[in-house]
Amino acid sequence: MSVPFPPRAGSAGSIVTLILALLASGCATAPQEPVPEPAPERTQTATQTAQDSAAQPPSEDPDRAQVKDTAPERYVVRPGDTLWDISTTFLETPWYWPEIWVDNPQIENPHLIYPGDVITLHYVNGRPRLMVDGGPRVRPTVRLSPKVRAEPLPPSLETPVQALQQFLIRPRVVTEKQMEDSPYLLASRDERMIFGAGDRLYARGLDGDPEGTRYHVFRPGGELRDPDTGERLGFEAIPVAGAELVRGGDPATVVLTRSDREALRGDRLLPQDDSAQDFLFTPRPPHPDARGQVISLFDAISRIARFQVAVINLGERDDVEQGQVFAVYHSGRTVRDRIAGGGEQVTLPDERAGLVMVFRTFEKVSYALVVESTHPIAKGNAVRHP
Repeated sequence: MSVPFPPRAGSAGSIVTLILALLASGCATAPQEPVPEPAPERTQTATQTAQDSAAQPPSEDPDRAQVKDTAPERYVVRPGDTLWDISTTFLETPWYWPEIWVDNPQIENPHLIYPGDVITLHYVNGRPRLMVDGGPRVRPTVRLSPKVRAEPLPPSLETPVQALQQFLIRPRVVTEKQMEDSPYLLASRDERMIFGAGDRLYARGLDGDPEGTRYHVFRPGGELRDPDTGERLGFEAIPVAGAELVRGGDPATVVLTRSDREALRGDRLLPQDDSAQDFLFTPRPPHPDARGQVISLFDAISRIARFQVAVINLGERDDVEQGQVFAVYHSGRTVRDRIAGGGEQVTLPDERAGLVMVFRTFEKVSYALVVESTHPIAKGNAVRHP
């Protein structure tokens, strides 16, 4: 089939004639290159967002969930990491981690992360967000042949509280009358004075309780008083062991089911109340106006550090809840300025000593675990909003 000669340059009518001739002739022409699809828009990174920060609205509360200047844009989870560790890598205040965690629809539970997961930092409307963008559970679709291979996932990482659970105790705060009226350990079949798990002991005050009843064994501790008002806040009941009633009567027979420390004659038995010991809570700051003091140290004489327990004079009546994190401060001492004339008395500023997290509350007091310490924490140290 013949094709008309090309027209001369500048002839508009000839160009139209040529196009119509080509369409009518049905001749095969050279195939056109496929138009490439536009590449998917790249996820905005922390660096790109910083460059475009002027175009994004500011965060409503800049003091919450502040990202560290050294925070990476991409972090690969390693074995042994906890959510607290990872949050500390990204945030100035790690207990705000739930506020920047974005649910990932491809993951059944986005709060469980695994070694190998890739966590990236994004900004949405000026607010930081963490997402799982890769790893064992977030991978592109791959066609496997000839059969599907299955690989088990490693154990999920622990939450901050689960990682610290081994350091927590089962404290009780009781009244003086409750302690005096409680059943107590009397003796053993032999003449031993110290007892442990598996020992059969005799106890008084349990008549009427059914066999199989379980108890916490406590030792009377010190009196708790408010250092400012002098109010009696209660008496500490130091956890000693667990016990089970195996034979009723007076005296009754009990078996120690576990030992936290050696049990002694005179130790008290209180009904078991495991329902009050809840470890499923999220670290968070208390009310901004919350202020108190460390009034007692658990299992210590004068100083405590990380993973030890302090008692503070704030409780449920002060709206203190499990999971709240307080900063601990050493009060500045007063010194005499011998350089300036007159020997003026100068009070030094308070210095932050660490962080404590409340894990058990009572009406007037709370027990808190030291999760961070830069200096030893002592009785009388102030606690307040971090």
